[in-house]
Amino acid sequence: MDDEPRLEMNTEVEGQISQWRRYVSAHPTVAGADVEELEDHLRAQIDDLRSVGLDDSEAFLVAVKRMGRMDDMWREFASEHSDRLWKQLVLPSGHASTSAGDRRGLMAAIATAVAAALAASALVNGIGTDFGSDPEGLIPRNIVLVIMAFVAVFLVIKRQLTGWPVAATAAAFVASFAATNLYPFSFVDGHTAALTAIHLPIMLWFAIGLLYVEGNWRDHAKRMDFIRFTGEVFVYYTLMALGGGVLLGVTAGVFAAIGLDPESFVAQVLLPGGAAAAAIIAVWLVEIKQGAIENIAPVLTRVFTPLFALIFIGFLVTVAVTGRGVDNDPDVLILFDLILVVVLGLHLYSLSARQPGDEPGLFDYMQLALVVSALLIDMLVMFGILGRISEFGFSANKTAALGENLVLLVNLAVAAFLSLGFVRHARSAMDVERWQTSYTPVYPVWAAVVAFVFPVVFDFV
Repeated sequence: MDDEPRLEMNTEVEGQISQWRRYVSAHPTVAGADVEELEDHLRAQIDDLRSVGLDDSEAFLVAVKRMGRMDDMWREFASEHSDRLWKQLVLPSGHASTSAGDRRGLMAAIATAVAAALAASALVNGIGTDFGSDPEGLIPRNIVLVIMAFVAVFLVIKRQLTGWPVAATAAAFVASFAATNLYPFSFVDGHTAALTAIHLPIMLWFAIGLLYVEGNWRDHAKRMDFIRFTGEVFVYYTLMALGGGVLLGVTAGVFAAIGLDPESFVAQVLLPGGAAAAAIIAVWLVEIKQGAIENIAPVLTRVFTPLFALIFIGFLVTVAVTGRGVDNDPDVLILFDLILVVVLGLHLYSLSARQPGDEPGLFDYMQLALVVSALLIDMLVMFGILGRISEFGFSANKTAALGENLVLLVNLAVAAFLSLGFVRHARSAMDVERWQTSYTPVYPVWAAVVAFVFPVVFDFV
């Protein structure tokens, strides 16, 4: 700690500092001595602000704001304590600061992962011996919902949640299981079953987000935290899936070496059980490391933003030179929609990594180029969809694709406008970020409409 004398503060501010200290102490990667160091830094900030005329309460609020979000504080903290943070990344260190909440989270993760694995394996074996014996697609339509339900259960247990967010999330899952299994879908030439299966997980992930923000869905910072959480879980789950694929290959090879064919065991037990358990573990890992070190998703954004921008600009130049439009094939249009969603993800995570007060730089111009090129590509895709509608008429698939592209078009258009204002110093980065987080609820609402309403409107075909 500094040896400089501290000015006395009023009782109210001392109480606020005590609350801040308790909050920091609850973090799994911070020991008692570290809390002292961080509190000293906070008090030094307060003293500096008081010296320029702010009163105690104002100085406290500004000092906490200057220290930034928890991610910013951990980044500074990690630069001095990276050896211990890496050791604590997966499991708490076991020293006296390890809280009961950490142990509860670990136990909840293990128990929920095992239960999810058993439920997923039981689903596969209960419906059919393999996916080929499931002509109506009951396994893929239900297994994702089962896995997500256990993710929700894990968050409820870990955070000891109660009240309306839990009830609302439970209602969303009950309605989703009902629609998936009770709607009289046509599986011969219909598309609404697939649309429901695709869109329900999107809606349910945002229902899980309601648990993650503990019902504070109007809070911009909470919504941004959920967006960061989503990106980190996706990265972790992808890495675990790649590792799991290697493990399954090794398992098959080892047993084949002694003349046994483990294909049925792998397909019916290891694959569904591993996929379910990995989802819980991925969420737990992101929770336990939250704010400890630099998040992965924003780092990947720095790598892929310029690559996507170059590809998109090259594609648009090629379209302009050749005069060829986007193919009307439905699979191609779906692929472009997925790419545009990835672009929005890159845009969001670049915003989440930005430090308050940073001036626009080269990377922000790359972001602007990426968003503008994505907007132009979305317009091309819209023309393709409208071409198919004019040629073949409306259907569930084409209507859903048209709506999704309209949703993306509005987001990209406003994001491009605000990003242009930012690089021209007419807007702040916070304006762009607030637009994205404010627009986020549109996606689950549209997903719910497609999943629940489209089957009825299009006679379950």
